[in-house]
Amino acid sequence: MAKNIIIYYSRKGENYWNGAIRNISKGNTEIVAEFIQKAVGGDLFQIETVKKYAEDYYACIDEAKKELNEQARPQLKKYIDSIADYDNIFICGPCWWGTFPMAIFTQLERLDFTGKNVFAVMTHEGSGLGSCEQDLRKICKGAVLGKGLAVHGADASNSENKVSVWAENLV
Repeated sequence: MAKNIIIYYSRKGENYWNGAIRNISKGNTEIVAEFIQKAVGGDLFQIETVKKYAEDYYACIDEAKKELNEQARPQLKKYIDSIADYDNIFICGPCWWGTFPMAIFTQLERLDFTGKNVFAVMTHEGSGLGSCEQDLRKICKGAVLGKGLAVHGADASNSENKVSVWAENLV
């Protein structure tokens, strides 16, 4: 049986939600990552930065844009050293300026993806998958990139069926 790992970054607190700012107690991407785990099993790994992003949504997106422009690699609280024991790697994050938060790339650049199946999952408020799949192709050398999934962030808590069907059809 294939082994899965779900690597994700998620933001709780102030989020953009159907055109307004809303305070959420659990991040949209975390909800979707848990739906994947429930559907196909596997280990969850949450990416957390040492330096927290601003609580204020607009300040946070300014920080995210600066990181993207500088191709920054924020330091993480903990890292996965190897994915050798896994067959399928789900990489999940919110759409920040058209791609994943730079913290996700901090983690991914440390790993050997040779022979692994990689699936992108992006929560968004209108951007779909953005450029995350192209970005993963550059970083996840040797991997087979499968069909990604975009989930509208405001609909994340109601997306279990969509996420489950997608994940079950992959593995």
